[in-house]
Amino acid sequence: MKDTLSAITVPALALSFLVPPLVTEAQPVAKVWRIGLFHVGLDHVPPSLEPLRQELKALGYEEGRTIHLEWRNLPDEAAAREVAKEFVRNRVDLIVAFENQTVRAAKAATSEIPIVFLHVTDPVAAGFVASMARPGGNLTGFVGVGDVPAKWMELFKELVPKLRRVLTLIDPDDPVTPRYLAEIRRAAEILKLKLVEREARTESDVRRLFASIKRGEVDGVVLASVNLRANFSPLIIRLAAERRLPLPSHRKEWAEQGALFSYGPDVASVGPLAARYIDRIFKGATPADLPVEELSRYELVINSKVAKALGLTIPQSVLLRANQIIE
Repeated sequence: MKDTLSAITVPALALSFLVPPLVTEAQPVAKVWRIGLFHVGLDHVPPSLEPLRQELKALGYEEGRTIHLEWRNLPDEAAAREVAKEFVRNRVDLIVAFENQTVRAAKAATSEIPIVFLHVTDPVAAGFVASMARPGGNLTGFVGVGDVPAKWMELFKELVPKLRRVLTLIDPDDPVTPRYLAEIRRAAEILKLKLVEREARTESDVRRLFASIKRGEVDGVVLASVNLRANFSPLIIRLAAERRLPLPSHRKEWAEQGALFSYGPDVASVGPLAARYIDRIFKGATPADLPVEELSRYELVINSKVAKALGLTIPQSVLLRANQIIE
């Protein structure tokens, strides 16, 4: 009897290793985070975008496996409003908004999905957050786009001593325009400059405005609206160069493309900072408790090729203060 049981038990035990158990422990499925990212300005992408993606990768987020990025580059704020609604319908986990226009669109679309903004001017004045230290809602992010129009005017006058009449482009629909224009007007009064103020909202407005300027009518160009520089900076740089009109800028990329100079922070450096905020939010932090950070280190970049083409001699006092000279 014992031998018979052994003969039955051994094959049965062997068979049990070959038959899978009826109940298996469920394997956890890795979370795939979905981020909607958008920006207004078809002719360029924000320099901070690629550093943001690279930092997310360094933090362990692999595109296509653990994270999915929905990137949209848009022509105007109306398009941004539609895309913000689309992000909400698609139930993205987080929205990244580059510059004021997309932040306004994202804020209007949702009060629940976390929003990380980059390159805004004044988030408190715009109503994006309650305060810099305690944002208080579903938005937080980073301030810093060279928001110093009075300083641009001061540097402009130093670099162009014969500057007298300045074409001042204004988008009256931009909520930031009143503050920018007020600062530029105060600086112009101190520097004894005459502002030739002209309104422009669209690309055709910009082209028509430059075409209407007569030779010698103005000595330079300045932008008094954030929307205009976000939407049309490369176009304005080209049109100003064609008419031999010097132009200041807020980004070194524009100085590299033909603006006389730029004064502002290194906007590419914001990308990794934003990625770390995204990581913290995914790990449980809330935008309400993440303080809005402001870039405080500004750089002066001068395009000496443009200066020479315009017949300008850059004063030594300005050269000594420059962080970069583009030869």
